Amino acid sequence: MFIAILDFSTTPDDRDRALAQLERERPGVRAMQGNLAFRVYASREDDRTVTVVHEWTDQASFAAYLGSEAFARSNDVLRPLVTDDPVSRRFRVDLVESVA
Repeated sequence: MFIAILDFSTTPDDRDRALAQLERERPGVRAMQGNLAFRVYASREDDRTVTVVHEWTDQASFAAYLGSEAFARSNDVLRPLVTDDPVSRRFRVDLVESVA
Protein backbone atom coordinates (compact mmCIF):
# COMPACT_ATOMS: atom_id res chain seq x y z
CA MET A 1 0.00 0.00 0.00
CA PHE A 2 1.13 3.56 -0.69
CA ILE A 3 -0.10 6.54 1.34
CA ALA A 4 0.44 10.22 0.54
CA ILE A 5 -0.44 13.02 2.95
CA LEU A 6 -0.47 16.56 1.57
CA ASP A 7 -0.67 19.65 3.77
CA PHE A 8 -1.02 23.15 2.35
CA SER A 9 -2.23 26.57 3.43
CA THR A 10 -4.31 29.24 1.75
CA THR A 11 -5.73 32.51 2.94
CA PRO A 12 -8.87 32.10 5.05
CA ASP A 13 -10.90 33.53 2.15
CA ASP A 14 -9.48 31.01 -0.36
CA ARG A 15 -9.73 27.83 1.70
CA ASP A 16 -13.35 27.09 0.72
CA ARG A 17 -12.40 27.41 -2.96
CA ALA A 18 -9.51 24.96 -2.47
CA LEU A 19 -11.74 22.49 -0.62
CA ALA A 20 -14.41 22.76 -3.32
CA GLN A 21 -11.89 21.99 -6.07
CA LEU A 22 -10.66 18.89 -4.28
CA GLU A 23 -14.22 17.73 -3.64
CA ARG A 24 -15.08 18.20 -7.34
CA GLU A 25 -12.23 15.91 -8.32
CA ARG A 26 -12.78 13.35 -5.55
CA PRO A 27 -15.23 11.06 -7.42
CA GLY A 28 -12.87 10.83 -10.40
CA VAL A 29 -9.84 10.17 -8.21
CA ARG A 30 -11.75 7.52 -6.27
CA ALA A 31 -12.60 5.80 -9.57
CA MET A 32 -8.94 5.62 -10.62
CA GLN A 33 -7.32 2.23 -10.74
CA GLY A 34 -5.53 1.54 -7.46
CA ASN A 35 -7.18 4.27 -5.40
CA LEU A 36 -8.39 3.09 -2.00
CA ALA A 37 -9.23 6.46 -0.42
CA PHE A 38 -9.09 10.19 -1.09
CA ARG A 39 -9.96 12.25 1.96
CA VAL A 40 -9.93 16.03 2.25
CA TYR A 41 -9.82 17.79 5.62
CA ALA A 42 -10.09 21.41 6.70
CA SER A 43 -7.98 22.04 9.78
CA ARG A 44 -9.83 22.53 13.02
CA GLU A 45 -6.79 24.36 14.41
CA ASP A 46 -6.83 27.26 11.96
CA ASP A 47 -8.80 28.61 9.00
CA ARG A 48 -6.01 28.25 6.43
CA THR A 49 -4.78 24.65 6.38
CA VAL A 50 -6.02 21.80 4.17
CA THR A 51 -4.90 18.17 4.39
CA VAL A 52 -5.42 15.54 1.71
CA VAL A 53 -4.91 11.86 2.55
CA HIS A 54 -4.51 9.45 -0.37
CA GLU A 55 -4.41 5.67 -0.08
CA TRP A 56 -3.31 3.65 -3.12
CA THR A 57 -2.65 -0.01 -3.75
CA ASP A 58 0.87 0.84 -4.92
CA GLN A 59 3.20 3.68 -5.86
CA ALA A 60 2.61 3.16 -9.59
CA SER A 61 -1.11 3.91 -9.14
CA PHE A 62 -0.25 7.11 -7.26
CA ALA A 63 2.20 8.07 -10.03
CA ALA A 64 -0.57 7.59 -12.60
CA TYR A 65 -2.74 9.97 -10.55
CA LEU A 66 0.07 12.56 -10.57
CA GLY A 67 0.03 12.36 -14.37
CA SER A 68 -3.76 12.55 -14.64
CA GLU A 69 -6.03 15.32 -15.88
CA ALA A 70 -7.68 15.43 -12.44
CA PHE A 71 -4.36 16.24 -10.80
CA ALA A 72 -3.55 18.86 -13.46
CA ARG A 73 -6.94 20.56 -13.02
CA SER A 74 -6.56 20.72 -9.25
CA ASN A 75 -3.01 21.94 -9.56
CA ASP A 76 -4.13 24.76 -11.89
CA VAL A 77 -6.72 25.91 -9.35
CA LEU A 78 -4.77 25.29 -6.15
CA ARG A 79 -1.29 26.58 -7.01
CA PRO A 80 -2.33 30.26 -7.08
CA LEU A 81 -4.19 29.82 -3.78
CA VAL A 82 -1.35 28.20 -1.81
CA THR A 83 0.38 30.68 0.49
CA ASP A 84 3.25 28.55 1.88
CA ASP A 85 5.25 25.68 0.45
CA PRO A 86 3.06 22.57 0.47
CA VAL A 87 4.38 19.49 2.26
CA SER A 88 3.75 16.03 0.83
CA ARG A 89 4.78 12.99 2.86
CA ARG A 90 4.69 9.64 1.08
CA PHE A 91 4.81 6.21 2.67
CA ARG A 92 5.06 2.59 1.56
CA VAL A 93 3.17 0.61 4.19
CA ASP A 94 2.01 -2.89 4.98
CA LEU A 95 -1.56 -3.18 6.21
CA VAL A 96 -1.44 -5.26 9.35
CA GLU A 97 -5.15 -5.39 10.09
CA SER A 98 -8.39 -3.69 9.15
CA VAL A 99 -10.86 -3.71 12.04
CA ALA A 100 -14.51 -2.83 11.55
